[in-house]
Amino acid sequence: MNAAAPNILVVEDESSIASFVSLYLKNAGYVVRTAANGSDALAQVAQEMPGLIVLDLMLPDIDGIEVTKRIRQSSDVPILMLTARDEDVDKIIGLEVGADDYLTKPFNPRELVARVKSILRRAAPERRERESETIEHGDLHVDAGRREVKVGEEEVQLAPKEFDLLWELLDHRGLVLTRDQLLERVWGYTFAGDTRTVDVHVRQLRRKLGDASPIVTVWGVGYKVSPAKDAKKDTAKT
Repeated sequence: MNAAAPNILVVEDESSIASFVSLYLKNAGYVVRTAANGSDALAQVAQEMPGLIVLDLMLPDIDGIEVTKRIRQSSDVPILMLTARDEDVDKIIGLEVGADDYLTKPFNPRELVARVKSILRRAAPERRERESETIEHGDLHVDAGRREVKVGEEEVQLAPKEFDLLWELLDHRGLVLTRDQLLERVWGYTFAGDTRTVDVHVRQLRRKLGDASPIVTVWGVGYKVSPAKDAKKDTAKT
């Protein structure tokens, strides 16, 4: 096994699910640790930060959302959330906790491995490549190195994938990007994923950026960024 194989923490209170998830991830070449509850997960993260966390939403002590919130205070480690109900998706991605992706139970373990590979592939290299880059667009200032977004002089806190999505759209100003293209560029999917993930993240970006949001929906296609002058006009409406 490659000595540099990413260390993955699987947080799941159902031992049967934890076992088969761990088995598939180990077979894919990853080093796997497990935790049966949120407290154990936070203790393990404090001891050694994993390369990725597979985190069940419903845990017996601290739920997955609270675990994610606490981890996000000090780290943007990728988090793949597991949920038993599809209607929890907005909650997972939308409560500013910053889960990178989600899977609804029951799921195919091969798909979980594919998602993990996609997330890890996108997690690090491009950030290093663009660490000195900044983008100015209307009242928006986006700093890739600091992973910082400001509207005017006010900083706006974005979850990791919200930042990546905003950067991707701004970096392709003038182009319409389809939901599938955004899934591939931001989440690293090389297969047909759940495009609802993109829509939920766009909704959160619009809420957080308010009138400074430059994201325009192109119905039936995807999203694009409005010209900077339009973004400034929108801001002036308030």
